[in-house]
Amino acid sequence: MKRLILLFASLVLSCSLLSGCGYNELQSMDESVNAAWSEVINQYQRRTDLIPNVVNSVKGEADFEKSTLTQVINARAKATSIQATPELLNNPEAFQKFTQAQGEIGNALSRLLVTVERYPTLQSNKAFQELRVQLEGCENRIAIARNNYIKTVQTYNTWIRQFPQLIWVKILGYKQKPQYKVADEAAVTTPPVVDFGTSTQK
Repeated sequence: MKRLILLFASLVLSCSLLSGCGYNELQSMDESVNAAWSEVINQYQRRTDLIPNVVNSVKGEADFEKSTLTQVINARAKATSIQATPELLNNPEAFQKFTQAQGEIGNALSRLLVTVERYPTLQSNKAFQELRVQLEGCENRIAIARNNYIKTVQTYNTWIRQFPQLIWVKILGYKQKPQYKVADEAAVTTPPVVDFGTSTQK
């Protein structure tokens, strides 16, 4: 009987120590990061699913620049070839490749939408305009999901470096989660060139 009491007391003490060192909170925060990343993937998938409809709508314009469409198609193919799983968070190199591929989709779609401005038929096409609105909505949701992921990872990465939770982090082999970074920082920090047709092309 005494052995059972001692065993029970040891279990209670162990649980208290686990909780006190932040073990439970570590699990909770890890799940929060995974959930935030899943939402980012979900929004990327929504955009990816829209692309074939956008491409098919634009194909109807006889003289539309094929190179612009090809860039979108190739970017989508590259991004979908990378399996988007929670395991990406434990592989910084794979994470970087995935986020870079998604950045290429965004850039290709931006170029496509800018090019569409030269085609009055597409601008007046109701079906295409609805797709455009959906794409813009996707980009907004992606931005919100990424921002949430960035904040969640920042909280997690800061927390696991502190004592006493650092003990369990070391024992269980937890590592910092990769932070989302802009693929081309130079491009986003360079002001866009606005040309209303006043300059002459050489």
